[in-house]
Amino acid sequence: MQDLNDMVFFAEVAERGGFAAASRALGIPKSRLSRRVAELEERLGVQLMQRSTRRLSLTPAGEIYLRHASAMRDAAQAAAEAVAQVQTEPSGLVRLTCPVTISHSGLAQLIPLFMARYPAVRVDIRVINRPVDLIEEGIDIALRVRPTIEDSTVLVAKTFGHSRGVLVASPALLAEHGPIDTPADLAKLPTAAMSVNGEGRAEWRLEGPEGRSHLHVHTPRYVADDLATLQFGALGGVGATLLPDYMCSADVEAGRLVRVLPGWGPSPVVAHMVFPTRRALVPAVRRLIDFLSEHLQSEQMRMF
Repeated sequence: MQDLNDMVFFAEVAERGGFAAASRALGIPKSRLSRRVAELEERLGVQLMQRSTRRLSLTPAGEIYLRHASAMRDAAQAAAEAVAQVQTEPSGLVRLTCPVTISHSGLAQLIPLFMARYPAVRVDIRVINRPVDLIEEGIDIALRVRPTIEDSTVLVAKTFGHSRGVLVASPALLAEHGPIDTPADLAKLPTAAMSVNGEGRAEWRLEGPEGRSHLHVHTPRYVADDLATLQFGALGGVGATLLPDYMCSADVEAGRLVRVLPGWGPSPVVAHMVFPTRRALVPAVRRLIDFLSEHLQSEQMRMF
């Protein structure tokens, strides 16, 4: 049977960029590390590292092996943490990330409830609107709203809802530029959008009744990478915009915003959380995953 310690030694050498740094981190002589990695390569029958006097680099086989070796090491560490805490209350730091809209739409209210239940747990929330590499950035849980759930061998996904985008505008804007009866009429409206291409244009792919579709290409008057900012822009009459239905339903019910072309909108998106498989073993992380799964789908806190 393969010595799993050799996988750990290899992962440390590869990730720290050399035998000297790994030797210091592990407290193992450099010569011993070098010998163990060489023996590992001999058993596998393939070279994992290119060695030179100046630098160390991984071969293609080494890149593949590193992913598995790192996952094995991290899983072992997580298992040890889980066993150590099995007889105690969950404790330690949980790192969570989510887009601004999810934080503002209910998550910020939930986290204090969780922390009151588990006072030994600390929570670090990163509220950001950019893609996050959970493994690279050391994140335990990410809440996402995307058209599809990405396939991954190292991440687990749990769905907690679906959301549709709706096209909305202020009553004053529609009074000035309307009526908007068909998708082609959207060309009459100034718009506000999340992003534009290099030419300053945005695209809205809309689906309508009976399987019809429409691509609205436009030059937004207002661009912001935050949905809450676009919502305020729409309320202020800056332009029509696409917002998640859960985010603007209260404004529509109160008459502050009006649905434009009801029955038309982008494809639904999936609200879900993802987390590294190994981190789900840690009690504090597991408890927060279960807590969010329960409360994000409850009638009292339903956002999606």
